[in-house]
Amino acid sequence: MSRRVVRQSKFRHVFGQPVKADQMYEDIRVSKVTWDSSFCAVNPKFLAIIVESGGGGAFMVLPLSKVWQIPDYVPVRSITEPVVTLEGHSKRVGIICWHPTARNVLLSAGCDNLVILWNVGTGEMLLALEDMHTDLIYNVGWNRNGSLLVTTCKDKKVRVIDPRKQTVVAKNFEEPIALQEMDTSNGVLLPFYDADSSIVYLCGKGDSSIRYFEITDEAPYVHYLNTYSSKEPQRGMGFMPKRGLDVSKCEIARFFKLHERKCEPIVMTVPRKSDLFQDDLYPDTPGPEPALEADEWLSGKDAEPILISLRDGYVPVKNRELKVVKKNILDSKPPPGPRRSHSTSNADISGQHTLDEVLEEIRVLKETVQAQEKRISALEHKLCQFTNGTD
Repeated sequence: MSRRVVRQSKFRHVFGQPVKADQMYEDIRVSKVTWDSSFCAVNPKFLAIIVESGGGGAFMVLPLSKVWQIPDYVPVRSITEPVVTLEGHSKRVGIICWHPTARNVLLSAGCDNLVILWNVGTGEMLLALEDMHTDLIYNVGWNRNGSLLVTTCKDKKVRVIDPRKQTVVAKNFEEPIALQEMDTSNGVLLPFYDADSSIVYLCGKGDSSIRYFEITDEAPYVHYLNTYSSKEPQRGMGFMPKRGLDVSKCEIARFFKLHERKCEPIVMTVPRKSDLFQDDLYPDTPGPEPALEADEWLSGKDAEPILISLRDGYVPVKNRELKVVKKNILDSKPPPGPRRSHSTSNADISGQHTLDEVLEEIRVLKETVQAQEKRISALEHKLCQFTNGTD
């Protein structure tokens, strides 16, 4: 007689839910190019989406705050002039990936089966990984400190590469760690791995579901958690970094799901009764500051990501009951000394404070007016010179 034991996990009851319609991005012409990429990138401030265009290479950047401030007298136009031009691929580029710890180090891979590493701060090519792939490169990813990278290729091989030594460290994986049966659809799977929670999210391109699994150190290693399903199939997917999540709502992941003409945010949440900051859900996570310069990394130096705490992003619930225990002020005896009218002394102190504040405000206003008068006079003088043709 056997009894099944349920594996304990804090992520057992993770559930996904779409946001309200007023928080979606609509009327977006998502690219129809036949490339197996996510077509979307996200950070805590902006959302970038590859859009349909005649010549290719166009993308849209949207602020996630949804509050737009357009300054006066500044033309609003599409940006067509690049800050830096990187030339080295002979065919179309379909993959770009930033280094996780080194500043300005960017990886690119294209249809020429070539991987190039750049210093975008100077516009120079750092490394070119040639003759390592015999067919089209599907995807590229870095390890945590950026010392190694892994690629998947159309030749059905996974390669672990040391880019600075320009050698393949491992290529043939004979025995899989675990096998997980999926569905029968033939769509491309877009994996997103959250190292902080050890959860991998599998999003099927052309599918309408997100499956998530927890990775552990003990067999069977891969544990199915749940599936989020929606009505519309996804054409691409963006994954928010941990530092952009709402920790007050126990949010552990946020996706930006691309439809044909819409971008729909999907929020993954762990249900918790407590509204305190959940330390077990939010360990320190990699922040936006690089740990190395490009030259340091190229010379062989490695460094772990600079971690930040998410506790500062926690905002307590407004209606939480606040209990403050104070010492009874009546228990303290008044200091010895001559007695005088309490109301008179308070009035004198209050009046003195009010007068000092008013005098300080008047002084600040006078200084502001004088500074503005000098600025106006200077502008008028320049305008006169411009009008008279002397400038």
